[in-house]
Amino acid sequence: MFTRGPMHIYRVIARAIENDEPGATLTYSNGVPHVRSSSGRGYISKLGTNNELEQFVAEAESLKAMHIAAPGLAPRLIACGVIDEENAERPDDVGKPYFVSEYKDLTSLTDASAKTLAKRLATEMHQYKSPNGFGFQVPTFCGATRQANGWYSSWEECYDALIGGLLDILKLQRGYASLCRKGEQVRKRVIPGLLHDLVIQPVLLHGDLWSGNTGTDRTTGEPVIFDPSSYFGHNEADLAIARIFGGIPKSFFITYHEHMPKSEPEDQYDLRGDLYELYHYLNHTVLFGGGGYAGSADAKMTKLLNIPMNVAGKMARLREPLENGSEVEFMKSQNASRHWALHSKQ
Repeated sequence: MFTRGPMHIYRVIARAIENDEPGATLTYSNGVPHVRSSSGRGYISKLGTNNELEQFVAEAESLKAMHIAAPGLAPRLIACGVIDEENAERPDDVGKPYFVSEYKDLTSLTDASAKTLAKRLATEMHQYKSPNGFGFQVPTFCGATRQANGWYSSWEECYDALIGGLLDILKLQRGYASLCRKGEQVRKRVIPGLLHDLVIQPVLLHGDLWSGNTGTDRTTGEPVIFDPSSYFGHNEADLAIARIFGGIPKSFFITYHEHMPKSEPEDQYDLRGDLYELYHYLNHTVLFGGGGYAGSADAKMTKLLNIPMNVAGKMARLREPLENGSEVEFMKSQNASRHWALHSKQ
């Protein structure tokens, strides 16, 4: 994901594989997998630069958590660490991160494997809860974008931090001032409005679950997911990018909700989906520049800021102008339900 495999089997990588397969003979390959053993198993090996340690640790910790939650659904981590003086083959190797995982020979997701993936996510991975709250113990990377993570007591706080991190990056670039102002309105109004009163558990997410990070094992026919950007959050957030770019069969979503009901209030499911998709449109704007992605992010925010919503719970009255001259009212009603109403100025 971050660097190509080494041009030979580094000592530290060989030792890691030998610990996993005692007595195996290892052969280096210029292709994929980078290393094959005499047992026929393949391994992905990566040696990074000194400033890539966070990325290697992020992938390793994500894979470790996913293996606990749903064994075999993602490639198994073999080893991840930093080369020390004892294992260095050259002086400048000291401090470089290394990574080894099992290799899986994959083809595209099929209708059958998509259904199996949906069931395993709903009944295994998205049942694996964090005792520490929402977030993750290390920064993770959605593409090349660093997610600072940390731990939060609520999903509202966690997701606000994720969106806020992207807006902070975009504020440092030219041409996104209007987009960022609208993003701050979403943080102030939409995120609290849709997420504050959700009653959910922090469950393990893949974090970047688009079709390019899924596949079918050619040997077993089982689904495999890889290149994670994991954290503990609302299970529905893991479905967002899967809808954006296509490639994942519709049967996946149908099967998923046969095993995992939509969160209440169910009538806000699509709005929450829009909010979760917004993260990925903003992230792709960060990664690839404006144009279509920035436009899609802007359209999502406009929709979210202009659709009346009824959200269960309590909230004090709040009136503030939007950029287009409208006002958003939060009203506390006698029956303790919160109504988010949009009023146009005359």
